[in-house]
Amino acid sequence: MAFPLSASIVTTNKMSIKVSPTRRPRFPVSHVPFPLNRPASTRFRYPKFNRIFAKRHDDSMELTSGWNILNLSTSAEQGKKWFESAIAAIILFLQLTTPLPLSGQDSSLISSAEAVLYSPETKIPRTGELALRRAIPANTNMKAIQDSLEDISYLLRIPQRKPFGTMEGNVKKALKIAKDEKESILTSIPDEMRQNGSVLYASLIDGKDGLQNLLESIKDKDPDKVSIGLASTLDTVAQLELLQAPGLSFLLPQQYSDYPRLTGRGIVEFSIEKGDGSTFSPEAAGEPRSMATIQVVLDGYSAPLTAGNFAKLVVDGAYNGVKLNCANLAILSDGRMGKDIGYSIPLEIKPSGQFEPLYKTTLSVQDGELPVLPLSVYGAVAMAHNDVSEEYSSPNQFFFYLYDKRNAGLGGLSFDEGQFSVFGYTTVGRETLSQIKTGDVIRSAKLVEGRDRLVLPK
Repeated sequence: MAFPLSASIVTTNKMSIKVSPTRRPRFPVSHVPFPLNRPASTRFRYPKFNRIFAKRHDDSMELTSGWNILNLSTSAEQGKKWFESAIAAIILFLQLTTPLPLSGQDSSLISSAEAVLYSPETKIPRTGELALRRAIPANTNMKAIQDSLEDISYLLRIPQRKPFGTMEGNVKKALKIAKDEKESILTSIPDEMRQNGSVLYASLIDGKDGLQNLLESIKDKDPDKVSIGLASTLDTVAQLELLQAPGLSFLLPQQYSDYPRLTGRGIVEFSIEKGDGSTFSPEAAGEPRSMATIQVVLDGYSAPLTAGNFAKLVVDGAYNGVKLNCANLAILSDGRMGKDIGYSIPLEIKPSGQFEPLYKTTLSVQDGELPVLPLSVYGAVAMAHNDVSEEYSSPNQFFFYLYDKRNAGLGGLSFDEGQFSVFGYTTVGRETLSQIKTGDVIRSAKLVEGRDRLVLPK
């Protein structure tokens, strides 16, 4: 059925953002462009726990209804009744909050969709920087170093007593790989970039932002120093990985050879102006601003056609003066630019663990398929769906996704994960996104980095 939101169409199966060039989209403030009236198979449901263990008065155990456990038979001793009720309530709470079924619970009652969408163990990148780093097709030794260091991020989230011993082991493992595989790491870098790679490698080992310095921070048992040092070290790792990936690691299908493509990374800088004459919040110790700047990193490694089409539109000035339309979960560019502006790119999504993107197909998150560039990140940038077929993206309408975990499953996955061509992330000015309102204008959009990686059709 039609749904009057930001040129969005809601069906009984899934949501799609489509272009509506003939009608101005409406944005009710009470809803979002991503439907909550989805089919039963994808609605949020807590796992049902119908049976739990309860203690009988003769000290034996019996199974009883989880919701009737508080109605224990009355006892002459009021204190004993209160104690048993309290214990039962604690057991019920633990069952409702644990990701694993307790004794007596049939795990087969939890569907495969719930296993991925609702499992707290589902691990996806939580920031655009992390998603972009994981998307670099680098040397396997560098990826092993990266994985070992990223594990420390999870260890730092443990409250109170941090496992500094485990962190130290992770850094030593990364340091050993870096030293033992020096030749493999450096020979993976093209000759013309080898000197720069050698400088970065030395910095990774012994530099201020390197592994040795991170190891000392861990030995000092200072979580703040470890967190800062870890971020710097991972940034050095990413720079080395980018040198190892000067272009695409796969061949595009022959039928898409006439599309523009981005063979690496690019950066687009947006200047956003308030449409009603108001101002954006001031930056630290600054004045209120009539204009705000947002930077988006485009990832051609995972979405070369989608990122390439977008980069060409930016170079051509197609977004200069375009208005923005807002809803609770998305900021969309005006969908009335015209079908003749931009290319109708096939839906392009690269699944995790795969060598190249899939085309004209969505991912089955219920079956465990997750994209390299997830939608479930605040500031993700994706193309809307084509107004004719969901197998294609819109030629020019894009949106910033304002991810909110309150509108996602327990695993932190958006219910529309794997349905759109995500091609980049907002890395500068994320705090500005929440201040953008319907009617604000993209005063200018510039490709400030990556022009040399944009390949245009002949």
